[in-house]
Amino acid sequence: MKAITEELLKIVSDWKGIPDAAYNIREDPGCAARQSTEHIKIESKTDKPGIDIRVAPGTKGEMVYIPACVTHSAVDDLVYNDFYIGAGADVTIVAGCGVHSDGEEEAKHNGVHRFFIEKGARVLYLEKHIGTGKGTGARIINPVTDATLAEDAYMEMNTTQIGGVDSTLRKTSAVLGKNAKMIVKEKLLTDGVQDAESDFLITLSGEGSGTHLVSRSVAKGRSKQLFRSRLIGEAACSGHSECDAIIMDDGQVSAVPELTAHNVDAALIHEAAIGKIAGEQITKLMTLGLSEKQAEEKIIQGFLR
Repeated sequence: MKAITEELLKIVSDWKGIPDAAYNIREDPGCAARQSTEHIKIESKTDKPGIDIRVAPGTKGEMVYIPACVTHSAVDDLVYNDFYIGAGADVTIVAGCGVHSDGEEEAKHNGVHRFFIEKGARVLYLEKHIGTGKGTGARIINPVTDATLAEDAYMEMNTTQIGGVDSTLRKTSAVLGKNAKMIVKEKLLTDGVQDAESDFLITLSGEGSGTHLVSRSVAKGRSKQLFRSRLIGEAACSGHSECDAIIMDDGQVSAVPELTAHNVDAALIHEAAIGKIAGEQITKLMTLGLSEKQAEEKIIQGFLR
């Protein structure tokens, strides 16, 4: 692997050398390293760029690392990854993407991830995004996640954009079966003239299914954010969508909720709060010896934690 790949891996996936786990390291349009295990198999697709990850039924406590790294400008990477999670399995998937710009052209990664989670399986999906480098070319990350959860399946998805990404369009969709549950936690920070759009569509098709979607974001500089959430209740189900955002400088945040119920027992809720940091919070921290800028940073760190 290239040195810049290793640096990006440390940031987006806490990489500490070759793990005792299944992994696939994507470097620009190719594969830098790969390892399968007894219960988790990773194979290249034959019809398009990407991989198939198959987790055997009943697999417990194992991890899969699938980070992607774009190491220079003038790269437009596209990958399709499919996850087949066997019944009763319980796994953690560490994804994430880092894009590094060193020139005038764009450094871009588009990742399409599909999840097929069988009955009673559980998935914890962790995804971090970052842009680095001193190039003038835009750093662009456009992730697409599509999940199908069978009866009693569970998925928790934690996504974090931790800085340096000039443009991102994040699309997440899911269809939940009977008693299936999906938790989504998004953390997003934009600055300068960066632009970020999050688009969620969760369809609660099974009786007893439920989802809880929470987005926390901070828009600094002249950056713009758009949060769009759509919950569709097709059975007796519960869904909750929440957007909390802090605006600083000349930042802009828009929240667009949409709730659709096709069943009298579908309970769907949306909450949104957009505003600035309260002055008394800054004042309190400044009395402890922090400067105004340091106080703001502490508040932001706590808000996004």
